[in-house]
Amino acid sequence: MNIFFDNCTSPTLAATLDGFVQHLGHRAFHISTLPCGRYASDLEWIQMLAARDDGPWIIVTGDGRILKNKPERTALRQSGLSGFVLSSAYQKTPLNQVASILVWRWTEMEQLLGLVAGPALFELPINRRSKPKQLPL
Repeated sequence: MNIFFDNCTSPTLAATLDGFVQHLGHRAFHISTLPCGRYASDLEWIQMLAARDDGPWIIVTGDGRILKNKPERTALRQSGLSGFVLSSAYQKTPLNQVASILVWRWTEMEQLLGLVAGPALFELPINRRSKPKQLPL
């Protein structure tokens, strides 16, 4: 399994989670390290991940607007990708705390996506006791 972090997240988050999940046989990548590059549009990286044969891919984004743009929503549905939108509270939280929350919640995130067939997005709350909420895709 591969985890993709988009431009609305820090490369540090991808590196931190990558260090944690490698022993599980997973990898985490920031958009800046992938062939599409840091300046790829949402449509470009969605299409790139859907076309890759080294999946499955889980997406992590800090941009909830991805669901408000009709072409991006359609591309996500058609791609079969699933993942998480970080709640707005992550924007105001120090990076070290965000990284710790992602590591803390990784098992829950992985289990949740293991139960879902097809494309799905969940909002990941910052409160560790709160459950992820499925978003309409």
